[in-house]
Amino acid sequence: MGVKHNCGFCVTHTLHDAYSFIKSLQHRGREAAGIAFIGKDRIDVIKWIGPVDRFEIKDLYKLFPSEKYHTYMAHVRYATRGRKDKILQDAHPVVIGGKIEDRDSHVIITDCKGVMVHNGQVDEKYLNGIDKKKLNGETDSEALLHKYLESDEKKILLEVHGSYSLAIASKKERSVIILRDKTGIKPCSLGWKDGKYVIASEDIAFHKNGANFIEDIKPGCVCYIYPEGNCSYKRIVKSNEKHCFFEYNYIADIGSILDGVSVRRIRELLGEELAEEFSIKADLVTFLPRCPEVAARKFAEKLKIEFADVFYKTRDERSFLGSTPEDRKNSISNNLFLLSKINGRDPKEAIDGKTVVIIDDSTIRGNNSRRAIKLLKENCSPKKIYLINYTPKIGIVPKDGIPRGCTYGVDMPPNDDFIARDKTDVEISKSIGAEVLFLSVDGMLKVFEKLGIPRDNLCYFCIGGEKPF
Repeated sequence: MGVKHNCGFCVTHTLHDAYSFIKSLQHRGREAAGIAFIGKDRIDVIKWIGPVDRFEIKDLYKLFPSEKYHTYMAHVRYATRGRKDKILQDAHPVVIGGKIEDRDSHVIITDCKGVMVHNGQVDEKYLNGIDKKKLNGETDSEALLHKYLESDEKKILLEVHGSYSLAIASKKERSVIILRDKTGIKPCSLGWKDGKYVIASEDIAFHKNGANFIEDIKPGCVCYIYPEGNCSYKRIVKSNEKHCFFEYNYIADIGSILDGVSVRRIRELLGEELAEEFSIKADLVTFLPRCPEVAARKFAEKLKIEFADVFYKTRDERSFLGSTPEDRKNSISNNLFLLSKINGRDPKEAIDGKTVVIIDDSTIRGNNSRRAIKLLKENCSPKKIYLINYTPKIGIVPKDGIPRGCTYGVDMPPNDDFIARDKTDVEISKSIGAEVLFLSVDGMLKVFEKLGIPRDNLCYFCIGGEKPF
């Protein structure tokens, strides 16, 4: 057990919506995708390797005729441990029971006993009552599903401490069950589409596909989605909110609103806070595509420095989501390039002899940053390059001696190759090839407080904070 993931999922009442919703959540995972088809007397599943559009929806209709099903659960997976030989086994929906047909690039599982889609991570110690002999894979999600089938949803919320937003369908329950743990570390939203209630990891899936946002599922609550499209809602445990700051800084779509707070506005204010902390004299401000753009624009605006697009990507793909170092390296080298024109000028004219600021959301391993700075230096002659991050140093070892990282569902385990681990600012800068600066922890927390999220309601363990539970 213990394979971790930060993923996206949805619950809908048509295959078209399930496919469209999960495609709108592709920024949360691209290693594998899957859909559960839920009917009156059966649950069928398909999982495939790669992004959502690797499997055509018209062929999904042929395999799973819509008249047989009333509800659909879909998932995109971002694994944080590379198991290239078992992608489909670890992919979601997680399944118990059923007949398996392995077709190499995809797998079909028919007549399942129970299925689950999950975003988050649960430590093995909270699942130690599960007989490991029953598990086909190594995921915490499969163990969670076994716990549900052996008990109920209330016991999960009461007994399992961890980060999870999840949906479960089984033959023992008529409805699809949605759970969000008491901390609310992972997002989960309730929406309304064509007269029926739907679920998505982020409300952006609703806005892009003609659905209306209703509310965020409250931490510590269970929501039941019924075949007819209605729903009911219960609080099981008292909330102890510890929202993940990294969802706002990086993971979520810029158009999303998580627990009432705009992701775009958070990033804008982070850019302004950077300008407060680093009043740098520079000639040009740019960003590493695509997440930090709004922060970079606000930074440039506040310091009255020219802003320009300098880099571009050929694919809307996040190298961070690669499950192995090789995947991440290839995603960067084959996807990040220098524009041929920068504000209408040749790159050398725009960059030579100039001080350039590159705004980034975070520097974790430094792969993207090195690539960008290498591109600038190989093609131009900048006077100086600053790389400025609006996320503080991740993976440090603070005074308490506990190595930081994430054990709550983001690909930053405490034993990761963090560029900031045990290095001075000078050493970090030398490794990257430019002067690297990080927003202070206090500065970042002040931004969240401005928008109504107290620092006590945030999980920021990975940058030196306390554990969320």
